Amino acid sequence: MAEKVTLSALRELKRAGRKIVGVVAWDYQLARIADRAGVDIVSVGDTVGVNLWGQPNPMEITMDQMVTVCQAVRRGVKRALVSCDFPFGPLQEGTDSAVRAAIRLVKEAGVDLVKLDGAADFPEAVTAVHRAGIPVFAQFGITPQTALRYGVTYSATPGPDDQVPPEMTEELVAEAKRLEAAGASLLNFTNSGPVAGAAVARAVGIPVLGGFGGGPWLDGRMRMATSAIGYSASGLDDPPDTYANVARIAFDALTAYSADVRAARQIKGGIPAN
Repeated sequence: MAEKVTLSALRELKRAGRKIVGVVAWDYQLARIADRAGVDIVSVGDTVGVNLWGQPNPMEITMDQMVTVCQAVRRGVKRALVSCDFPFGPLQEGTDSAVRAAIRLVKEAGVDLVKLDGAADFPEAVTAVHRAGIPVFAQFGITPQTALRYGVTYSATPGPDDQVPPEMTEELVAEAKRLEAAGASLLNFTNSGPVAGAAVARAVGIPVLGGFGGGPWLDGRMRMATSAIGYSASGLDDPPDTYANVARIAFDALTAYSADVRAARQIKGGIPAN
């Protein structure tokens, strides 16, 4: 197995101008695959409810559910760093609540760091969690918690125009510096765009990653593993621009399985008939 990823190694990648690879995963098997593929960080996102369980609102996810999902991912990852999102609530309830939530995720799910959405509004919580010895992956930009402030509608699957306005670059650079000063180890700049994103990445010494609205101007990228492989059922009718179309592969396989069962044929992987 390759050497285990550390936060120091990620900072060295930034200094060397090499990109950091992150994925969002929510189950043991996909976490194992991502780890073997050599990604640097596996993030357990709180959008699991929207993207995997069919929930309409990302804020429905509970702490108990995040612990369960994080435990599954942790068991599948040996090399990469594992980060876990707070669900909506512990950060907004105050510093003590944030520290308790971070400690629970470390003790019960074994995460390496915790990701705080909308962290720019809670620098004191970032500092408190950092002082507790738990590294913080601080998210800012367009999140469910901040979309209204930026005058955009939050979407779990945003379009190319859902980026922070370039005229907000100075404010976002200041937010990034405050988060770094508060003790954040990594930044996740969502919907950064090439103007504000590049400026933020230059302005801070810690790595700046991004998913939605990110690009090569950042120090690395985050991508939902399910999106990268085309897992969503919508890909059956509208082939996605992804690295695979797992939805089509699964559909074809299950259709073939159904045909074998209905025709009373031997199924693949079943116990051979005498």
